[in-house]
Amino acid sequence: MQEPRQISLGGMSTSLGNPWIFFGVTYTVTWSFLLLAIVLDVSFQSVEGVVLQLLALLGPGAAGIGFIYLVYDDRGRADFWNRIKQPRRIGVRWFLVILLTPVGVTVVAAVGASLLGGSGVVWGEAVRELSRNPLAILPTLFFATLPPILEEFGWRGYALDRLQLDRSALGASLLLGVVWAVWHLPLFFVEGSFQREFVGFATSGFWLFMIGIVALSVIFTWVYNHTSRSILGIILLHGWVNFVSDTVEVADEYYYPAWVLTAVLITVIWGAKTLRKTGDVPHPPLQSDTSRG
Repeated sequence: MQEPRQISLGGMSTSLGNPWIFFGVTYTVTWSFLLLAIVLDVSFQSVEGVVLQLLALLGPGAAGIGFIYLVYDDRGRADFWNRIKQPRRIGVRWFLVILLTPVGVTVVAAVGASLLGGSGVVWGEAVRELSRNPLAILPTLFFATLPPILEEFGWRGYALDRLQLDRSALGASLLLGVVWAVWHLPLFFVEGSFQREFVGFATSGFWLFMIGIVALSVIFTWVYNHTSRSILGIILLHGWVNFVSDTVEVADEYYYPAWVLTAVLITVIWGAKTLRKTGDVPHPPLQSDTSRG
């Protein structure tokens, strides 16, 4: 990989390839629009709220594409777009993994809930309302498509590679998972958001949600490292996780621990270093890159 470009800040030199610069830009973009929604008391159910939500979602994706063009050469940029356009990177086996993992986790959570006296599985609101109002599925379809695309261009499309340069796959996943979880924080204060309406700030559901995102980050890295760094594969996985969780509901106290258990099992079976039984962590096919950010 190539040597990332350097910039000078008041006599100090810093590498643009440092993932913390990417995180800072991402947070600035996303939180600016979400804080504006909070200050203006704008609901996501209003036209203005939808616009602010979309602009906030641009943070990771826009920053990811921007840093790909700032840090990498033409080969790295082409590699980025190929990882979005090439389904063959995923393969049949890992497409089935993507398809079955969220379903399997939901089934395990439902069984656990039933055995421990919980309510098991219930259909999500969109499914329950579908017979009376076909448009009720639209929020679920939005939740399962646009956010995964806009987020994963940055989280896995750019940041994960940078983090895995000098960290184990598990270490990179946990760090990215924490950053990804905290990135959601302002949503708990925006009227009409899932986080405010159905979870709540500093509740038990809040902590389960945050821990669940960190667990998901480990599982996403596991799939990413087995699919030749496919961004498309992660978008599909992220979207399918969202769709399944929104249409088939299990209580949080069973659902999120099931994801944590899955992440732990993956780490034990495939190993913390690469989350792959064989081979090194794949990296962009670029010229030598001595930066370790």
